[in-house]
Amino acid sequence: MENPAMILRVNVKPELLRWARKRSGIETDALVERFPRYREWESGDSRPTLKQLERLARFTHAPIGSFFLSKPLEERLPIPDLRTVGDKPFPRQPSVDLLETIYLCQQRQYWYRTFAQKEGDDPLGFVGSATLDSDIESTATEIRNALGMDLDERRSLPTWIDALRRFVMQADSLGILVMSSGIVANNTRRKLDPAEFRGFALVDDFAPLVFVNASDTKSAQLFTLAHELAHIWLGASAVTDVEPISMPSQAIESWCNRVAAEILVPSTSLEREFEVHLDLGSEVQRLADYYKVSTLVILRRIFDTGAIDRETLVYAYQRELNRIRTIQADRCATSYPTLGTRVGQRFGRALVASTLSGRSSFSEALRLLCIKKMSTLRKFATSLETTR
Repeated sequence: MENPAMILRVNVKPELLRWARKRSGIETDALVERFPRYREWESGDSRPTLKQLERLARFTHAPIGSFFLSKPLEERLPIPDLRTVGDKPFPRQPSVDLLETIYLCQQRQYWYRTFAQKEGDDPLGFVGSATLDSDIESTATEIRNALGMDLDERRSLPTWIDALRRFVMQADSLGILVMSSGIVANNTRRKLDPAEFRGFALVDDFAPLVFVNASDTKSAQLFTLAHELAHIWLGASAVTDVEPISMPSQAIESWCNRVAAEILVPSTSLEREFEVHLDLGSEVQRLADYYKVSTLVILRRIFDTGAIDRETLVYAYQRELNRIRTIQADRCATSYPTLGTRVGQRFGRALVASTLSGRSSFSEALRLLCIKKMSTLRKFATSLETTR
């Protein structure tokens, strides 16, 4: 029998334990349930064993080495943070879920950039082709033309959710890595919080990447994708939290929001189609069906025409948002994006082709796809062929 006195205990500083707890967002009670003496560790009255510390690191998603530092890590987002609450900078430190999601996307982007260069691809000229002085309507038209986004074609689609899928395919075909997930990697227990961020853009001449938080409503995702594409054209990487109703004070976010709205619902077209004398609710629904966008986008565009004031917009928008969230909660409570959606079709096809041809290792493919089994990789390869 092992002598308790011989068990190795780690002299970890209490402030490092507090840092890991706060960083993870896990409540103290939940930690105590898993580690009964956790409060004693954090108070300094007791010390964990090395095995307990390793388990704690996994549970809090903290690097094991961080518990051996002299002071807590100062983690910052690796790209500009343009999130706001009202007109002020976002007050919270980035969560470990957000950080890990960005790091993973950066790894995938680096891999694809190297792949594209080896394939002899040319840099994508549209990346960074706009400036804050670029005309909103002209830039939106340029983006629609580059994507091959024909408004008549979009109107012919059954629903605006079909239009969202088409929008993703168009961006993918243009050379943009579009990734959308509501969870960290493939862990369904770690859901991304849309209240923290809705998306981000990682600018690169060979591998521009946009990420859309799939935990958000489908209606919001449509606008987020358009907003992040505006960031790619502007050449400005950033984490964002805007939505159609947002009126950010930051120049970049204001410009990207206006471009996004114009991409989805051109102002000249809306001026022709909007029947200002009709009931607002029925007209919003009609225009949403006509343009194949969400009713939230239509409300914002009607506000842009000056037909409704800010107070009316806020009231109608919140009422519509509550209705949409109720529908999504009923229909999509256990729904998660497929692997192809999480990593993007362009990235997935390139990685699978490179792996099967022997240019990339299977271990690298499994790591970048966040899967563990070869059988899953084979199924993924088959699914990509059927969606080609």
